[in-house]
Amino acid sequence: MLKRGVVTAFLVLAVAAPAAAQEKKPPYWASIASGEAMMRTGPGRNYPGTWLYKRRDLPIRVVKTYPNWRLIEDPEGTRGWMLVSLLSDRRTAIVKQGDPRPLYSKPDESSPVRYRAEVGVVGRIDHCRNNWCRIEIGKREGYIHTSEIWGVSEGEVID
Repeated sequence: MLKRGVVTAFLVLAVAAPAAAQEKKPPYWASIASGEAMMRTGPGRNYPGTWLYKRRDLPIRVVKTYPNWRLIEDPEGTRGWMLVSLLSDRRTAIVKQGDPRPLYSKPDESSPVRYRAEVGVVGRIDHCRNNWCRIEIGKREGYIHTSEIWGVSEGEVID
């Protein structure tokens, strides 16, 4: 006969196992969920902060995981550790360097340009296919080629 504590432990393990199996394996894309998020030199609050991000939805790339912490890379290539609760699975992208980039009405360069997005503008990705992404920037939306943004891998499909 099993004791009550042992049965509880088995139940906890049975419930926790599926969640651990569903965790994403790096590298993967995410975004900053909070209006303020501290990057640190190591995976813990006792490590010094190196950068305070004040830009919600900024895309980041998770390159390594550690319990409750993620080693991330920002759009400029800076790497550091961030608490997982400060991150979101919401897909976003930032317009890369250069001239303002056109956002088209359809995923086709021959379609009309709806508007142009300045370098550094962040938008939410709705879906991507054939190296085109539908992006929402504020109340505006359009299609942009994946080569014009950081936050989506070349050839990646997002539904």
